[in-house]
Amino acid sequence: MSETEGRSPEETEKRRLPVLVLLPVALFAALAVLFLFQLTLGNDPSQIPSALIGKPAPEAELPPVPDLVKDGASMPGFSKADLLGKVSVVNVFASWCVPCRQEHPFLEQLARLDGFQMIGINYKDKPQNARRFLGSLGNPYDRVGADEAGRAAIEWGVYGVPETFIVGPDGVIRYKFIGPLSAESFETTFLPELKKVLNGS
Repeated sequence: MSETEGRSPEETEKRRLPVLVLLPVALFAALAVLFLFQLTLGNDPSQIPSALIGKPAPEAELPPVPDLVKDGASMPGFSKADLLGKVSVVNVFASWCVPCRQEHPFLEQLARLDGFQMIGINYKDKPQNARRFLGSLGNPYDRVGADEAGRAAIEWGVYGVPETFIVGPDGVIRYKFIGPLSAESFETTFLPELKKVLNGS
């Protein structure tokens, strides 16, 4: 006689029920272990490869943030044409992004260096909030494009703000840093990558 013979349908269903209850718990535990492994032993999220590395920057034409002024002059937006002829650091930021505030001092340091232009993509932000953000923390950018709908960020392959790209004078994306720049990543990772592009390597 098999194990299930002689049991009523109700008894058989009761035996299956604990398995159905435990399945989501087991699945959650497996995902938690995987997440923990990624955090402690896995790859640095900032090193996630981008499909756009080595490819031309997207054909985007972003309008300026309305009424954004720097040194008494209205700040321009930017298009693909503005990336040609000089090295560009393109930073995706938003006023509501806490990590953007944390990395901002390093963008200010970058702005004091020579040989490249700083371009901002203001992601899904209200103009007044963007103006307040840059007015209080400082404006390191030469151009700021408003990406209110988030479409340009999608075309740039952005995972989330902040992200920073290095674009060569030929308009080709050479490097992408995911997440906020820190003192360590700024000195040991980002600046060396920027110097490579500035030196033409």
